[in-house]
Amino acid sequence: MNRRDLNDMLWFLAVAEERSFTRAAARLGTSQSTLSHTIKRLEARLGLRLLTRTTRSVSPTEAGERLLRALAPRIQDIESDVDALMAFRDKPSGSVRITLSDHALDWIVWPKLGPVLRDYPEIHVEFSIDNGFRNIVEERFDAGVRLGESVDKDMIAVRIGPDWRLVAVASPDYLARHPAPLTPQELVGHNCINHRQSRSGGLYAWEFGKDGQELRVRVEGQLTFNSSVAMIGAIESGLGIGYVPENTVAEGISSGRLVQVLDDWSPMFAGYYLYYPSRRQNSPAFAVVANALRQSDTRKIQRA
Repeated sequence: MNRRDLNDMLWFLAVAEERSFTRAAARLGTSQSTLSHTIKRLEARLGLRLLTRTTRSVSPTEAGERLLRALAPRIQDIESDVDALMAFRDKPSGSVRITLSDHALDWIVWPKLGPVLRDYPEIHVEFSIDNGFRNIVEERFDAGVRLGESVDKDMIAVRIGPDWRLVAVASPDYLARHPAPLTPQELVGHNCINHRQSRSGGLYAWEFGKDGQELRVRVEGQLTFNSSVAMIGAIESGLGIGYVPENTVAEGISSGRLVQVLDDWSPMFAGYYLYYPSRRQNSPAFAVVANALRQSDTRKIQRA
């Protein structure tokens, strides 16, 4: 069936439902003569008489009734689906997929987004926890959350959190058995807890900086995790020195369960950014999520 056949059948449906060429023509926004010619053309093509015409009324023939019963529910289903799509365009509903690290989720994303989602039960959010950079277009994510320095230039990137830093910490028990390192180089003589990067599979080289000097130190130790949050229990148990986000151990440091070392060597990192493709029309559901995560000062990455 070609498109003209389908269009002619839709016009037949209008006449059969209205039982009037006048009303059907008004409904379709066309003239009675054009409508009449279209119905005659359809009947000639099918070799069937579909409508009985009198000076006062129009009614389907037996063949017309069968065609009407076949067409009407299908067209109603299509109209319902289109209405649902239109509602999806205007109503915050549907799914949003985000790739992010466990630290970004625990510290920034969930505290901001959790309370908002209570007001939007039709929004479904899927979090993919991954510390490595992901190609959100190829992997069909709506957005990602990463440090500002990691975001590709062809992405829209909006700051959603403050600058932060990693800090080296150990338990008092560990430091009682092993003198605290005074420089990053001295970490090579310590039992350090490694962090394996999930995408590349390599071990994270601890990054330090002081007075313009930058160092990367590859440490060794008994334990390796792929989550910085999961390291904290091992650190508190005295199993080694860990390099973790400062906010995750702030309470442990203040309570004395942990001791910070190499404080003056711990540099600041650019805060987390929400990033997403610049050439995509985002859904109302995504707009709700993005607006919930934005900082009040909403600073974008400056592109060269």
